[in-house]
Amino acid sequence: MKDKLMNMLDERKDEMIQIRRFLHEHPELSFKEEKTAQYIADFYKGKDVDVQTNVGNGHGIIVTIVGEKPGKIIGLRADFDALPIVEETPVPFKSKTEGVMHACGHDGHTAYMLVLADCLIQLKSELAGTVKIIHQHAEEVPPGGAKSIVESGLLDDLDEVFGIHLLPIAPAGMVGYNKGYVFNGRAYMKLKIQGRGGHGSSPHLANDAIVAGAHFVTAVQTIISRRLSPFDIGVITIGSFDGAGTFNVIKDSVELEGDIRYMTVETKETIEREVRRLVKGLEEEFGVTCELTYTPDYPPLYNNPELTEKVAEALKNANVKEITEVREVPPMAPSEDFAYYAEKFPACFFYIGCSPKGVEKPYFNHHPKFDIDEDALLVAAKAVGQVVCSMQE
Repeated sequence: MKDKLMNMLDERKDEMIQIRRFLHEHPELSFKEEKTAQYIADFYKGKDVDVQTNVGNGHGIIVTIVGEKPGKIIGLRADFDALPIVEETPVPFKSKTEGVMHACGHDGHTAYMLVLADCLIQLKSELAGTVKIIHQHAEEVPPGGAKSIVESGLLDDLDEVFGIHLLPIAPAGMVGYNKGYVFNGRAYMKLKIQGRGGHGSSPHLANDAIVAGAHFVTAVQTIISRRLSPFDIGVITIGSFDGAGTFNVIKDSVELEGDIRYMTVETKETIEREVRRLVKGLEEEFGVTCELTYTPDYPPLYNNPELTEKVAEALKNANVKEITEVREVPPMAPSEDFAYYAEKFPACFFYIGCSPKGVEKPYFNHHPKFDIDEDALLVAAKAVGQVVCSMQE
């Protein structure tokens, strides 16, 4: 089956590229992917497969391919939402939707997955077990699509789940992996500090919210430097400080917004506890009142070590010419809602190099000039196809 699958994918490389370019031209934002979801559903029309649409809290799609031989039930996930970014790439298939761009590679994820799924459908007579293709909406915007798809119960019978991400960390042909915690978790913080406004000449008659806010911006960094172990990973970024006013008026209130990242559940709990403690102290020290919104978004992504090792060995021994290197890479700082699948099922999320040819310093995901080497689409299809085949053994 593996040889047949690899040959079929070879023959359909151009189709993957065409699909990717079409999707790239027609990006849609998270939770608004109506046309993209319809495009995906239409792709499966007339095929001998079960398709469930509108799964979860948006436009999720689950395609169930039941093999004619006994075996595991595995999930393969590909996301399909885009970002609110004005595209700056010079490609002829540039986004036709103003202010929206596939700047994270989800167009490529969907393109390779559609073709791979179709090949697996055609090979059902030789397929052992069941493959559930998870076309997921809204990866980019919390609460995301993954959590609601997991909560739908439609994946409860999975034995394992797999996903990939196109990343310009190496040329097409490199496959990267890591075991244990591999992507940061994330939380959102908003803090409103209410003081008492007044005249700039008479600060003793007022209660300056800007001073309290400035103190918090500095103090909150001590959570990372003085409350976490040097071996733990955590980041607190205050990305917005809304304190605009008039030069001679003491500000009545300010609002701050922050982005918080962590690599383990334990670090997540420590940071949240300490943020809340600092806010209470701020009220006492400065005589202000505080309204804190603290919302954990995506959890840290945990790759099952045993399963990931099995995937790595399968790819190293694949004898697929497009896969030129398989190596362990460091954990990644961003967040990924694939983590919700990994919370419930043994999971492996790995990376496909996609740096454009001839580019010394490629633009990373979420940049308006982000682009990929489209050879990476076939690498992704063959790597995931190899994983499917190896899970039958």
